[in-house]
Amino acid sequence: MNNIAINYQRLQQKLAYQFTDESLLVLALTHRSYSKLNNERLEFLGDSVLSTTIAEYIFNHYPEENEGILSRLRASLVKGETLADIAREYSLSDYLIMGEGELKSGGFRRDSILADVVEAIIGAIFVDSGMQESQLFILRLFKSRLDNLSIDKHLKDPKTRLQEILQSKRLPLPQYIVVDIEGESHDQKFTVSCKTQLYPDKVVATASTRRQAEKMAATKILEFVEKENAC
Repeated sequence: MNNIAINYQRLQQKLAYQFTDESLLVLALTHRSYSKLNNERLEFLGDSVLSTTIAEYIFNHYPEENEGILSRLRASLVKGETLADIAREYSLSDYLIMGEGELKSGGFRRDSILADVVEAIIGAIFVDSGMQESQLFILRLFKSRLDNLSIDKHLKDPKTRLQEILQSKRLPLPQYIVVDIEGESHDQKFTVSCKTQLYPDKVVATASTRRQAEKMAATKILEFVEKENAC
């Protein structure tokens, strides 16, 4: 979306943060394809604030864990994939300010661009209100993920966890099959199916890479297994 005259009040309500200087929010949403004055500097700042905030939270909540585990927990939260998911939860692609070429190539769907916008908004809040407000914003933004943070769950990727469960039950390993590839080479979507004896049907997932689609399919099966075990 390129209309800078848009009312950003709705987005600020979603974010639960009201900018004193709304132009900072507009700048955070501006991609370099649209203007030389864009969100890259705010992204740089937001990346640092985000990393520090998450590191402090993990340090305080996991006092017995070593540096390696703390680093891996932080990485699971601040990685681009997680940030892109958050951007989609808040429909940030609806507010992006991009050049026509980037829009036509599907840039508003690209994980890297969406992740950068989340960091830029964090940076914008830091400039607008300082460290304390930006940290409170981050903790709200990540609340559900922080509440569900698990060492066992986050130190192994879902494909590895699924494989280990199957092996422990002496069941065949999962079968991953690419059932569809859409889009141009620079913006492809992979649809992958996964079949295991833990779940009655094939599970299908779509993502920008084959590996990510496989991980998403494995995650769906793990969620099913966890629900079954909880019953």
